[in-house]
Amino acid sequence: MLAGRAGGHAHPVPDWLLIAAAAMVALYVALIAALLVLGRKQDARAWAGFIPDCIVLFKRLLSDPRLSRRRKLLIAVLVAYLVLPFDLVPDFIPIAGQLDDAIIVAFVLRTVLRDAGPAIVREHWPGPPNSLAVMLRLAGETDDAAGR
Repeated sequence: MLAGRAGGHAHPVPDWLLIAAAAMVALYVALIAALLVLGRKQDARAWAGFIPDCIVLFKRLLSDPRLSRRRKLLIAVLVAYLVLPFDLVPDFIPIAGQLDDAIIVAFVLRTVLRDAGPAIVREHWPGPPNSLAVMLRLAGETDDAAGR
């Protein structure tokens, strides 16, 4: 357990949470390393930046005045859900732990796309076009003009 702040009460971090976080980071790094070993540098670069790109996308969407307050609230709830250590399926469970997050992200993006259209996601996506194509497919977008 970790000690809390100086001068305050101890705020212990459960050991299982630290182990789960370390396992997630290890799996993420292993995926990127495997892609590099297989000679897929472009894919490795895309995956290495995918989560940070999603964070930037959500931040930009939250500040876009073209999105309704209702959609912004949905995005804010999504971000809170992704940040909280408690999920429907815990992230330390391989595959299934990430699958529930991906399904929820896809649902929220699909809702945003229906409301504002794919152009707004293309405009705010900071990553490479192939990652954008994955993001749009995840959200059910069938438009092949993904930034081309």
